[in-house]
Amino acid sequence: MGLKIRKNRSAAPPETCALTECMAIIAGAWAPNVIWHLRAGPRRFSELRLDIPPVSAKVLSQRLKELEARGVLTRTIQPTTPPSVEYALTTLGEELLPALTAIVEIGHKLKSGVRSAAPSSEAAGITLSQNEAG
Repeated sequence: MGLKIRKNRSAAPPETCALTECMAIIAGAWAPNVIWHLRAGPRRFSELRLDIPPVSAKVLSQRLKELEARGVLTRTIQPTTPPSVEYALTTLGEELLPALTAIVEIGHKLKSGVRSAAPSSEAAGITLSQNEAG
């Protein structure tokens, strides 16, 4: 006889969590890199390929389409011969830059082995409710 499956009694997660929405944008493979390299201004597809050497053309193309669909960047066809396409951050995309900068700074600290002397929020007894975190 197998164990009886218990009913999950935890509250249902909120329909839309702000943290989940934001992480969905920057969690895609190479998405943070694309946003990071567009911070200084518009770039063409081939320039982004040079900026991010390990990314394949297929994945970069997918990421650019996803970021455009989410309103993070714009795609502008330039009237040149042959036509070229430039990608640039939208206002929403630019608002992600401070978060990415903070992640990069923490990454440098983690890479160098520097640990903060301040206690973490969990160690200090601070907990966020589901609504505050998401």
